[in-house]
Amino acid sequence: MNNIRRAIMKYLDYKKNKPFRQRMFDPAIFRGYDVRGRYPEQFDAATAYQVALAYAAKFQPQKVAVAQDVRPASAEVKAAIIRGLTESGVAVTDIGTTPTDVLYFTVGHYGFDGGMIASASHNPPGYAGIKLTLANAEPLFADNGLLDIRDTIAAGPLASPGQQGSITVQDVTADYLDFILSFVDVAKLKPTKIVANANFGANGGLLSKLNEKLGGLLTIVPLNYDPDGTFPKGRPDPMIIANRQELVTLTKSEQADFGVAWDGDGDRCFFCDNQGVFYEPCYPTALFAERLLATHPGATIIYDVRYARAITAAVTEHGGTAMMGRVGHSYIKDQMRRQRALFCGESSGHYYFADNWYADNGMIPFLLMWEALSETAQSLSEILAPYTGRFFVSGEQNVTVADTPAVFGRLKVKYADAQINELDGVTIEYPDWRVNVRTSNTEPLVRCNVEGTSAVIVAEKKAEVMKLVVGE
Repeated sequence: MNNIRRAIMKYLDYKKNKPFRQRMFDPAIFRGYDVRGRYPEQFDAATAYQVALAYAAKFQPQKVAVAQDVRPASAEVKAAIIRGLTESGVAVTDIGTTPTDVLYFTVGHYGFDGGMIASASHNPPGYAGIKLTLANAEPLFADNGLLDIRDTIAAGPLASPGQQGSITVQDVTADYLDFILSFVDVAKLKPTKIVANANFGANGGLLSKLNEKLGGLLTIVPLNYDPDGTFPKGRPDPMIIANRQELVTLTKSEQADFGVAWDGDGDRCFFCDNQGVFYEPCYPTALFAERLLATHPGATIIYDVRYARAITAAVTEHGGTAMMGRVGHSYIKDQMRRQRALFCGESSGHYYFADNWYADNGMIPFLLMWEALSETAQSLSEILAPYTGRFFVSGEQNVTVADTPAVFGRLKVKYADAQINELDGVTIEYPDWRVNVRTSNTEPLVRCNVEGTSAVIVAEKKAEVMKLVVGE
């Protein structure tokens, strides 16, 4: 009740405020599939308010779910969103501080017309942002209206319509836990010891509630478990190699069955085994594809351009159709809808499910892995060995470059005899190795991923490609 009272008071405080003082608008905060920038100099509550007004004007939603991540700025951003929506006559349901995938569930499960979460995902402390959806958790991104919102705001600050929407507060946790558990056979889940790195996001509390619901089947060794939006250990992103060490060390020293990590807003999931080996997401993706195809024969599985070999092998060897897609959750979701795909595992640790409104979810893959290990006497390393023993990857290499087109040009000249694909950046493919080099959708970086038939080939080709990328 105290949380509900505080949320309502926050909303009423914003209602009493004078109009926001509009800052100089920076259109660069609108990325391919969200809004994100440094807070408050690049993105602030006034901008969030404008985004909410423009969203309501363009899509005319009747009811919208709103949430926030654990960042300190997100409370102010969420309150500004609520103000903009309610002044546009929208009925707002505030679901509180949650992982991003709980917002997707809320929009899909309860039939909202859309959703907005104040979140800067895995960006460093000091950033704020918004992810937006339409009905059925369909993402709002560059190709279906996000840039229209940008252009509307850039044309001049929108005035409040002055309507009287409503705000309610709802705890969706119980329904959400029931939903994610529907993806596994709960009766198969065995007592298991895990190390769980929540990266100071909201997934620690959610995991504890899940474990309570399951009667304490999990022995949880917590790591960075309590929410802290200042992210005292730095950027909450398990893709960063240095951020993995805590998890692998603790999993090994605690003799846990496996380790799991999420990013700051909880919608990405990563695994390490009991020996402290951290797995690139392409390997769990291959395993999940294999298992899902056993109950959905012939289904289409999507993978992104970064790593392909393990996933396509798993899909084709188990009777499915493998299809490559662009990097980015909005692009993946759009392609899954168009192709009616069953599942997608992205190399960034996002996992998407048709039965989850084609949205990504960070807890479902954890449950799938737990179920897979509960059904066998094998360890995580053993269950992934059919893929890790055949397909080798470099891990993502990130480089800041001044001239990205020149990088792509050098690659295409050097490897002119390869199979070249430009769906997303440049993908160079030979029988024994493959590389994708692409620009980041969220940062001023070039990202490189190499895979091959041996660790030696991967190391050799990674060094060769990186020289071309930096222009040596």
